[in-house]
Amino acid sequence: MKSVDVLILGASGYGGGELLRWLSIHPAVKSLRGTARSHAGKPFHAQHPNLRGLVEGAFEAAPDWAALAQSEAPVLFSALPHGELGKLWPDIEAAGRAHDLLERLTVIDLSADFRLDPAWVYGLVDWKPERMRGARRIANPGCFATALQLALLPLAPWQPAFVAVTAATGSSGSGAAPSDTTHHPARAQDFRAYKMLGHQHEAEVLRTLAAEGWEAPLSFVPQSAPMVRGIFAVAQFPLPAGVDAPALRAHFESYYSGRFFVRIVEGSPRVAATTGSAFADIGVAARHGHGAVLVALDNLGKGMAAQAVQNLNLAMQWPEWTGLKAPGTYPG
Repeated sequence: MKSVDVLILGASGYGGGELLRWLSIHPAVKSLRGTARSHAGKPFHAQHPNLRGLVEGAFEAAPDWAALAQSEAPVLFSALPHGELGKLWPDIEAAGRAHDLLERLTVIDLSADFRLDPAWVYGLVDWKPERMRGARRIANPGCFATALQLALLPLAPWQPAFVAVTAATGSSGSGAAPSDTTHHPARAQDFRAYKMLGHQHEAEVLRTLAAEGWEAPLSFVPQSAPMVRGIFAVAQFPLPAGVDAPALRAHFESYYSGRFFVRIVEGSPRVAATTGSAFADIGVAARHGHGAVLVALDNLGKGMAAQAVQNLNLAMQWPEWTGLKAPGTYPG
C-alpha cells in the first residue's frame, strides 16, 4: 500500500474534524495538514477537543502547495462551505500547474459545488463502486442524498409509480455556525419540517436514479430532529405484485451483497447504532401491497467524512474499509 500526503481545506468545521479523526488512523496517510484562516496557528484540538493528544498539528492560513508537490501521492480534501471551492478552483488549478501538481492530485470535495458536474465522479460509494478506481476528481454526495439513494436505488428495477420520503437530520448537518433555525438550543425540544418538496439534495438523487432508467416520482420532506448527529429516512412506495416482506428483504440483501458498510437489519434501524461510524443500516417492511425502506446513518460519517475516506480508498484501489473498520459509539 503506497503512502499518501493529505491536505484538508476548511479543517476547522465539523466535516474537517471528522476527516482529521479518520485520516489520523488511516494506515496509508503519511502526513496530514489542514487549513483554516481564522484559526491559523492554533492546534487542531483547539477546535476539535476530541483530537487532543491524538492528532498533532496546527491549522495553517493557506495551502502550502510547494510542500504538497513533494508528495508522490498528494491528496486534497475540501471541507469548505458550499460555494467556496467552486470560487477557489481556478486558483487551485493555477497553483497545481505552477507546482507540477495538478495531474497527480486527487481531490475529494465534501460540498455541493461539483456534484452535478460531469467532469467529476459522483462519489456515492455503494453505487457502481468501480467508477471510483483511479478517479482524480470526486464529488462527495450530500448526507440526505446518501440516505435516500441507499433506500431507492434497489427499487429502480421496479419503478414504483410514487415514492414518498421523509428524513430527519441532526443539528450538526447545518455546520458549525449556528443560525436561528439550526442552533441546537432552538431545536433541542422541537421537531419540524423544512424545505418541503424542494430540498437541494433531490437533484443528486433524481440524476442517479435516472441513470438507472427510472424517472422517479419522488416526494421528499426533510425534517429537523432534536439530535446532534444522524439521519433517519423512511421511503414508502407501492410494491410490485407478489412481493412481500421476506421478498423485499431478500431483494435488498442481494443488492447490497458485498457492500461492507451497508447492513440490512431486522425491524427498524437505529441512528445510535451508526453514530461515529461509516455504516448505514437499512430495514424494510411490507404490508397490503405497500413497502417501506428505513435508513439510519451518521450525517458526519457515512453521510460525509467517512464516505469521503471510502472514496479515497476506492480511488487508490485499497480495500474500502481501510482506516474505517470501527464500530459506532452506541448508545450515542
